[in-house]
Amino acid sequence: MVGNRTLLGIAGLVWLAAGVNILRIGVKAALAVIGGGAGRTALMIVLAAAIFCAFHWMFSRIVTKHTARIRGYETKQPFWRFFDGKSYLLMAFMMTLGITLRHSGKLPEFFFAFFYTGLGLALSVAGVRFLIRCTKETGR
Repeated sequence: MVGNRTLLGIAGLVWLAAGVNILRIGVKAALAVIGGGAGRTALMIVLAAAIFCAFHWMFSRIVTKHTARIRGYETKQPFWRFFDGKSYLLMAFMMTLGITLRHSGKLPEFFFAFFYTGLGLALSVAGVRFLIRCTKETGR
């Protein structure tokens, strides 16, 4: 059983680890396709920024929701309670979809270059936001 501060820390580390891993895949794909000319590189950067903005907005709401839920716990909780059931299902779905798409060969490397870079960066920022909230947490 762990306190609220530890739950926020676990959430931060999990989100950051996922983000860094996805960002690594995206950057690797970007480096593989970057030789396609300045226009293609600019398009990749613009698309990655758009994906980042969309997911950052969504993840900001999730960080706020999970922080409020975790702070609402009045007693220590099992370490896995940094997510609720719905979030575990969403995470499993997203991981399965991502792995399936990557291994299907149906999408070009360019897609993973911009999509995974933007998504990975947004997940990483969400993880850092959880860690910042962890450092500010007091009590329980």
